[in-house]
Amino acid sequence: MVTLPTTTEAKISLKKQLLEAAQKKQLEIVDDAKSAMNEAQASANEEKGSMEEKFESFRTQLQQDRDMYARQFVEAKDKLEILSRVSAQKINSSVDLGAVVITELNQKFYISISLAELKINDKPSSYFAISTAAPIYEVMRGKKKGESFEFRGKNIKITELF
Repeated sequence: MVTLPTTTEAKISLKKQLLEAAQKKQLEIVDDAKSAMNEAQASANEEKGSMEEKFESFRTQLQQDRDMYARQFVEAKDKLEILSRVSAQKINSSVDLGAVVITELNQKFYISISLAELKINDKPSSYFAISTAAPIYEVMRGKKKGESFEFRGKNIKITELF
């Protein structure tokens, strides 16, 4: 069993580390989407010449790819904006944006944006970053430490919340 932070200072430190890890991971997603979008645009711009008609459908596909990456880029930037609104200084008393939730099943959630697993350098365990749109968040929203929620037929108790 992993030792959980017990002092307010340790909890805030963990929340800062989780927020920084989430921001770093999301920045990588933003950068990847921007690079892919720019590469697709550059490829589309290069496809000109005497065989233009033959390559028109190819250029159209490249433009569609660029548009897809542009949408991914905008979505990634929007998620980064959500992270900018998360306070690592706040100790949550109920499940809400920015909360760390630990269940009796030793599941560890960081309510932020959907990023899957976040590992903190000096911590042996990982936390799952979930968004406020996740189905599990919907059933635990507003719950407090000691309360239970039902998810996928299981009754799950919140053992720690900050």
